[in-house]
Amino acid sequence: MVSRREFMQAAPLGALSLAGLGLAWPAAHAAAKTPRSVQDIPVEKMVSLAGDNVPRKPAQYPAQLAEILKETSDVGDSYLAEGAVGRLEAQFAKLLGKEDAAFMPTGTMANQIAIRLLSGDRSRVLLQKESHVYRDEADAVAVMNAINPVPVDGGASDGLYDAVAAAFAQSAEKPYPVEIGAVSVESPVRRLDGAAVSQETVSKLGALARSKGAGMHLDGARLLLMYGNKDFDLQRYCAPFDSVYVSLYKYLGAPFGAVLAGDKAFVAKARLARHVFGGTIYHGWIAAAIASKTLVGFDQRFTRVHAEAERLLGLLGAMPGIAVQRVPNGSNIAFLELDERMATGLRERLLEQDIVVGSVHEGRLQLTFNETILRKPVAAIAAAFSP
Repeated sequence: MVSRREFMQAAPLGALSLAGLGLAWPAAHAAAKTPRSVQDIPVEKMVSLAGDNVPRKPAQYPAQLAEILKETSDVGDSYLAEGAVGRLEAQFAKLLGKEDAAFMPTGTMANQIAIRLLSGDRSRVLLQKESHVYRDEADAVAVMNAINPVPVDGGASDGLYDAVAAAFAQSAEKPYPVEIGAVSVESPVRRLDGAAVSQETVSKLGALARSKGAGMHLDGARLLLMYGNKDFDLQRYCAPFDSVYVSLYKYLGAPFGAVLAGDKAFVAKARLARHVFGGTIYHGWIAAAIASKTLVGFDQRFTRVHAEAERLLGLLGAMPGIAVQRVPNGSNIAFLELDERMATGLRERLLEQDIVVGSVHEGRLQLTFNETILRKPVAAIAAAFSP
C-alpha cells in the first residue's frame, strides 16, 4: 500500500497533464545541462508507464474538439442539459446497465451526493479505510452530509465482506443501535495499487446491504481500467450497486468531470442535489464531448493494453536483474524489483527510447499501464530496459 505522497513520487507525471509531465518547468531547470528529458519527447510518441492517462498538452484540446465538431455541431449544453452532456449520460447509463446517469463536475461531488441520497435519514456509512471517500475528501461525509463514516478493514480482499458484516452487527447492538444507510466500495483502490474487489465479494456485499435496508455505492473512478481482467463483465460488476461513479479525466481524456449512474428516481434527485451544492455549471460539453469520443472502443483498446502489459511483464521477468511483482486482482499496476546494475541509469536509458517511468525507490519501480503502451512493440520496450 502506498501513501498519496509516495504515489505521486512513484508517478511524477501525475495524471500526465502538462504540468505533471514537466513541460512547464521553470526556465532555470530547462537551461540545465542534462541528458534527454521528458520535454524532449514528442507527446504523441511517448510511451508512459507512469500514469493512467494518455499524456497531452493543453494545446491539443482545441484540435481535438475541432475534430469532434466536424462530426457533429450539436454539442452545446445549457446547465448540463442536452448536447454532448446528454449523449454522454445516455452512453454511460447503457454501458453500466443503469437507467440513467448524470454529469458531475468532480468525482468528490459524485461520491458525496450518492452517499447522501442512499443514506437518507440513517447516520452511518461503511467504507474501506483506504478509500478515497475516507482518506481524500476532507471529511466531506461528515461536514457536508452530517453522516458518520465508519472505516472498515479488508481493503480489496475477500475479507472486506466479513469486515462489513461485522460493522453491521456492531451498529445493531443494543441498547443504542445505530442504523447504517449505505456501503461505499472503491474499486479499483488507488491506495492499494489498483487492486479491485472481486465480483464474488461485491455480489455478497450487495445482498448483505439489501438485507439490512442499506444502499450500495461504487466509487468506480478507475472502473474501466478493469477491462481485460479475466472474467470481468462491466454490467454484471455494477449490478449489485444502487449508484456508480466513473471519472472522465483519469483515462478518458477529458479535462474534468465525472458521471454518476443509477435508476431514474435516484439520478433525478442527484441532479437536484448537484444544483444545491453548486455543481450545475453552465457548460460541460467540452469535457463530455472528449470523454464520449474516447469511450467509443475503449473496452477493446484497454483489453489490448492488458494483453500487451502481460507480454511486457513476461519479457521483463525473464531478464537478469528484474523480478516482476503483480498486484493480486490488480487492474493496471505492477512492480519491478531491480538489482543495482539494472536500476542504475534506467530512467535515462528509457528516455532515449521515448519511454517514461517513475522513480526507482529502494530498488523498486512501479509500472502503470495505459494506452500509450500500444505505441511501440513490447519487445522494443523490454529491450530498452537492458543496460
